Amino acid sequence: MNHTLRGMICASFLMAALAQAKPMRVVVEAGRSDRQDAFVTVSLPDYKSQIIGLRAADGTVHSAQVDATGRATFLLGKLPKNQSATFTITDAPIAATKVGVTKIDRKLRFAHGGKTILEYQMAPGDLPRADIKPLYQRGGYLHPVFSPGGRMITDDFPAKHTHHHGIWFPWTKTEFDGRHPDFWNMGGGTGTVEFVGLETSWDGPVHAGFSARHQFVDRSATPPKPTLDETWSVTVYPLTGGTKPRWIFDFISTQKCAGTNALVLPQYHYGGLGFRGNAAWDGATNNPARFLTANGEADRVAGHATRARWCHIGGLVDGQPTGAAIFCHPLNFRFPQPMRIHPSEPFFNFVPQQFAAMAIVPGAAYVSQYRFVISDGAPDAAELDRLWEEYAHPATARALE
Repeated sequence: MNHTLRGMICASFLMAALAQAKPMRVVVEAGRSDRQDAFVTVSLPDYKSQIIGLRAADGTVHSAQVDATGRATFLLGKLPKNQSATFTITDAPIAATKVGVTKIDRKLRFAHGGKTILEYQMAPGDLPRADIKPLYQRGGYLHPVFSPGGRMITDDFPAKHTHHHGIWFPWTKTEFDGRHPDFWNMGGGTGTVEFVGLETSWDGPVHAGFSARHQFVDRSATPPKPTLDETWSVTVYPLTGGTKPRWIFDFISTQKCAGTNALVLPQYHYGGLGFRGNAAWDGATNNPARFLTANGEADRVAGHATRARWCHIGGLVDGQPTGAAIFCHPLNFRFPQPMRIHPSEPFFNFVPQQFAAMAIVPGAAYVSQYRFVISDGAPDAAELDRLWEEYAHPATARALE
């Protein structure tokens, strides 16, 4: 038998064996909760950096976006609690509108279906008013953030608190190397948070996002001294099906000491993840910011200095209700974290040091995880409870041959 014929026979046997092999499948377990429009992740290392299809038993195909580490994410429809669903991997994902990312000057813009979701301010931008001192210039924050209906829900450089910037993450009262830099109140000139660099950004049919580096700098030292190195990871998901579209994005901050000194955070009533709402909600008697916590508290004064899994902040924009629910992950330090709810301004803050001091120490990363759910309309507490459960205790998935 010549080599050509032997090769053809071997190739035929190989093709037959492959044809008989079972296709790879993904099994999703709903677990303790009913699932609806849930984002599910599963490890598929053989499909790194690909878009694949997952075919359900009824023939429906879901697009799955696989990142460079092999982590695949797809949107699951309905799955009752304690039930499972099996999907077959196919090379024919359904068409889906891309979640896009565009670099515009010093910003990253995330959009879906022609609508802007949010922008990440990388390096500091131009100051919006001539009366603002250069000391207040800052990068490394999210603004503007829009609702699915196109209504802006954040503010930047507000007149009463020029150091507030959309969604940002500075510490206020601190102790570091015998000094007390304030990274929140930038007007004092003792501390700031600087944008260091963009590590990566991505887009796709399921989600888009970025990873970037920041640095907390103690300006009270001579010369200024790095205090914390921080990495932000933000992942943006559109939920456009059903009667109530939503933008969802996950925020993860990882902070590490930049040297051998700890950053001590004495007990204080604000500092950490902050949200500054639309200027239209700022103390206006006819359109104040409205709050609702997971505890059912709608009184902003009574809700301050309480702990809750989530808090919704919103108000009227162009005559229509809109806003953001901010979810605190159960793995966060001192979960459920205490909250700062401003008595008159559209400001919210999760504050882990509100009831007791804490510290970020060398050799240990301080990780904070939050999810933002942006929607138009009044908040629905039962729906937000369901979505928080989805975030905190997601469905599980595994790959099978």
